Amino acid sequence: MTARPRRSCLYMPGANAKALEKARSLPADVVILDLEDAVAPDTKADARAAVVAAVEQGGYAPREVVIRVNGLTTPWGAFDVAAAVAAKPDALLFPKLSSKDDVKAANDAMSAAGASGSMGLWAMIETPLAILDIKKIAAASASTRLTTFVMGTNDLAKETRARQTPDRAPFHLALAAAVTAARAYGLTVIDGVFNDIADTEGFAAICRQGLEFGFDGKTLIHPSQIGPCNAIFAPEPAEIAQAHAVIAAFADPANAGKGVLKVEGRMTELLHLAMAEQTVAIAEAIATLEAAT
Repeated sequence: MTARPRRSCLYMPGANAKALEKARSLPADVVILDLEDAVAPDTKADARAAVVAAVEQGGYAPREVVIRVNGLTTPWGAFDVAAAVAAKPDALLFPKLSSKDDVKAANDAMSAAGASGSMGLWAMIETPLAILDIKKIAAASASTRLTTFVMGTNDLAKETRARQTPDRAPFHLALAAAVTAARAYGLTVIDGVFNDIADTEGFAAICRQGLEFGFDGKTLIHPSQIGPCNAIFAPEPAEIAQAHAVIAAFADPANAGKGVLKVEGRMTELLHLAMAEQTVAIAEAIATLEAAT
């Protein structure tokens, strides 16, 4: 998997001109310009035009730019895809993809609109059927542009009638299933939003929980959440130092051919070397991104 930081993925409402402009200066790794949930039905067309104009104008780099379109079965979906593809964002985010056929339909719509091979397809995982079919959805990445899962925990709560408790216990199965499937097929996986903007301690706790589950980052609903999210989902200095030590130990000619080493008092295997290389790659990518922001 490419070491592209996606610690903080900030939703910005497509109907809000000030938000679209502000996104150019915020330290989020990803900005998701939203044409779906954040936009009322009677302003969908205006929001689409505003988002397309903003992306075409540019100025978001080095942030990754993603446009969340309306579903293909809605009156706006096909128009959104055509306009969004023409604007050339980094990816399109599709809501409520619940099967491999849904992924294929989204991919076909992007192809029909002339999407390049480098434009990614991100999938909202937010229905019970998506969780039950998560392996097949992830496997669809082999023949489509699918690169990323985004958890839609609010919609999952609505559809399952589960309560959003502080520990998110009712969602552990869904969260773990999505992470497991994503890792099995080399996808990025982003955690869902935290709704209480004022609860900074609760937000930090949920970010740490997401990190422990294995998520690459988190979707956000307010700029104040970016800083804590970036800090929590970045490797800590001690973790980076340990990773460098592991890499150096396996690179030492004296250890050539060895599959197990003792590094700074810890038994270390080749799988730890792979983890260390990923940690260093992410840390270096974050440093490069933050230097350019």
